[in-house]
Amino acid sequence: MTVETGEEPGVEVGAWTAGGSAAVEERWAAFHHWGPYVLLAIGALTAAASADAEGMTTGERYAAGALTVAGFALQLVWGRVARDRTGPSPAGAVYYAVRWALAYTLSWLNPFFAFYAVTGYYGANRLLPRRYVKAGLFATAVAVAGCQIGGMPPHGLLLWFGFGVVLGVNVGLVALLSRFAAQEDERSRAQAVTIAELERTNTALQQALDENAALHTQLLVQAREAGVADERRRLAAEIHDTIAQGLTGIIAQLQVVANTQDPTAARAHLDRAAALARHSLGEARRSVHNLAPVDLEHAGLPEALKKTVAEWAERTGLRAEFTVTGTAEQLHEEVSATLLRIAQEALSNASRHALATRVGVTLSFMGDEVSLDVRDDGRGFDPLRLPERTGSGGFGLDGMRARAERIAGFLTVESEPGHGTAVSARVPLVRHER
Repeated sequence: MTVETGEEPGVEVGAWTAGGSAAVEERWAAFHHWGPYVLLAIGALTAAASADAEGMTTGERYAAGALTVAGFALQLVWGRVARDRTGPSPAGAVYYAVRWALAYTLSWLNPFFAFYAVTGYYGANRLLPRRYVKAGLFATAVAVAGCQIGGMPPHGLLLWFGFGVVLGVNVGLVALLSRFAAQEDERSRAQAVTIAELERTNTALQQALDENAALHTQLLVQAREAGVADERRRLAAEIHDTIAQGLTGIIAQLQVVANTQDPTAARAHLDRAAALARHSLGEARRSVHNLAPVDLEHAGLPEALKKTVAEWAERTGLRAEFTVTGTAEQLHEEVSATLLRIAQEALSNASRHALATRVGVTLSFMGDEVSLDVRDDGRGFDPLRLPERTGSGGFGLDGMRARAERIAGFLTVESEPGHGTAVSARVPLVRHER
């Protein structure tokens, strides 16, 4: 009896079991359909050839012929009935019993019909309800054993003894083969379960791969969009901090030239405007190629800030001081460029909006951080009432804050109307890679 289904094992392997493949099942179905025809034909031919040797009477020959025809007719009828039936059924049990009766009678008339009688070994599970399988196999063993001893009934005690031995051997072989069939059936079922599990796993894996591919594509699109947006912000900040500030300075110098009567002073302001134009042009070109600012090309951040503060003071005529605290270190170029741009923007705001008279710029190296503080004594403002950014300006604070946050830093603004403004940027101290 199989573990999973509780079916009685027969001598067929993988045919009635659900674990066989479709191809194997088709071959077994063909065998069950055509096998009885072939075995009956073989039995009839060998019986006809051995009729004289077996001493068959004329009546027995006619009876054997009639029963052979009946056997073929039975197969024809069952072939039509079995089309709509699968598995054991009362009709199948009737067919099995009638076929066994024909085979037993034919083997009684001539032992060579044992070829037909062995069909009872095959299909017991397919045709008989479970409780009748053993009985069907035993009845088949009786018919086959009778043929093997030379025909039924046995004549004499010795033949009866021989019949008992042969029958026992047949029953033992049937039991042994049934055991093997049950083991093979169980193994086939286990393989089928494993294959089904692998198919489900493969399906799930393929689904996961498809989802990953779709997610990868989505991430690529998002990364491309984020890259475009980041580059747009970078260019906007660079344009604001280079070209816009340069043009503002140039305009201021030209306004001074327009209002002065002193040719020498006018010449000086024109030279300053030209220098600003060349400097802004160089910065614009470097921004396009995402290069470091000109002031950082051959100098560190402290030197660049010192120069920037000095030039700003000279250009605006305001007092400005630059101080370095802590031990100065060579910073990563991205950190240096960020702090320099923030300083330039803060100084520009101090000259354009704060009406300051004095500005102090402090660069502090504090272990793992570096900070930049720009303080002025201008008119200050209410940080909670900042005007919204417009097309003509207002990008400065947002741009400075974005620059600091892009390198994992932050920017704070402290201001109060009438008490100046302090802009402080604090970023991680990332050293220059040598």
